Amino acid sequence: MIPGLMQTRQLQIIDILAYAATAHGDVEIVSRLVDEPITRSNYRLIRARTERCAKALLKLGVKSGDRVATLAWNTHRHFELFYAVPGLGAVLNTVNPRLFDKQITFILNHAEPRVLFFDKTFLPLVERLAPQMRTVETFVMLAGEKAHIAGEVEALCYETLLATEDDGYAWPTVDENAGAFLCYTSGTTGDPKGVLYSQRAVVLHAMGSSLNSAFGFDAFDVVMPCSSLFHATAWGLPFAAPLNGCKLVLPCEKMDGASLQELIVEEGVTFSGGVPTIWTMYLAHLEQSGAKPGELQRVVIGGSAVPRAMAEAFKKKYGVQVLQIWGMTETTPLGVIATPTPALAELGEEALDEAIWTRQGRLQFGIELRIVDDDGNDVPRDGESSGALLVRGPWTIQRYYRAPSDAADSDGWFDTGDIATLDQYGFMRITDRKKDVIKSGG
Repeated sequence: MIPGLMQTRQLQIIDILAYAATAHGDVEIVSRLVDEPITRSNYRLIRARTERCAKALLKLGVKSGDRVATLAWNTHRHFELFYAVPGLGAVLNTVNPRLFDKQITFILNHAEPRVLFFDKTFLPLVERLAPQMRTVETFVMLAGEKAHIAGEVEALCYETLLATEDDGYAWPTVDENAGAFLCYTSGTTGDPKGVLYSQRAVVLHAMGSSLNSAFGFDAFDVVMPCSSLFHATAWGLPFAAPLNGCKLVLPCEKMDGASLQELIVEEGVTFSGGVPTIWTMYLAHLEQSGAKPGELQRVVIGGSAVPRAMAEAFKKKYGVQVLQIWGMTETTPLGVIATPTPALAELGEEALDEAIWTRQGRLQFGIELRIVDDDGNDVPRDGESSGALLVRGPWTIQRYYRAPSDAADSDGWFDTGDIATLDQYGFMRITDRKKDVIKSGG
């Protein structure tokens, strides 16, 4: 081997925000908040707040490798933690507040965070579960006020923490293979399992998901993640959007049709993504109100299959392109996305729509797919032959957090638990689910 002579700078998540603040610092970040007015900021100002947040975390005793947990919605404060925590070399554990109390307690005691940040909405939940949290030393409410939790425990005020610090911070160099985000599967047949994303995986995922074959972002896009920040980092949108200079709109917890429509129209949203339930409510609102979806161009839908009627309504009534996406917590989470190809376009609009609406998506750089029979042999790429779906790549899991052995085999292949087909155009379709597996869509 002849060694390459290029620089070996580490891939670090904080560099995405640093780039955004430098290259397009005036691009807006618009955020709804719990019981507060809509906040308008930009990448430059958010970088400054993130630097203050990092200093506050250090004063709370957070060190490299420590876990910091959140119970929070899609807001600019949660977004700041997405950069401040891994920027220090610590790990952000985003907890799904919709899980059962027993599951939330298990996750927090398994992850062992030292600090818990939470939105005001979840104060009753935190009060209820705090006595069972074995490692949490400090509670911080993501608001402009303090809160009493239980007994002698008080929650600090996030805005006060930031106000006591000044701008500017020299971020440490963090190994790109260091853990950055700890996301848990929503286990239905057992305890949730932790998936520990590395700095490298998150940065590469942001770059890969930005390709034209995937989300296809550019600086004219206005991105609104309706997938929750606690669900596999909202499909990586908090990283792909600033990487591409996109205006970012964060809807907090308000996912009803009227609330989404207000942001879509007033903020000029061009791209959004979320589960079918959200878009069912949104389409119902448009139908009842007679409104139009403003500048909305693309809606990416994942979590479950897209109903044909939903896809047709978006396209035929409103001119909005619907794209299916498939992934899982274990793939950071992008696996495939159903974007058009010239080969399919040549078959006509009807055939193209059929492929995009009935298949989970096409092969993407960064994720290798195999579909194998019971003997481990690849099945034909004919769109009919089905088998076990295996994946591998730089943002695919190797081992679950604290597990005694690898989740992937010796060649790096991870068995997703899905049964699928692959056609001659490179489009994958999920046909079934293996029995007795952990649900990993969260």
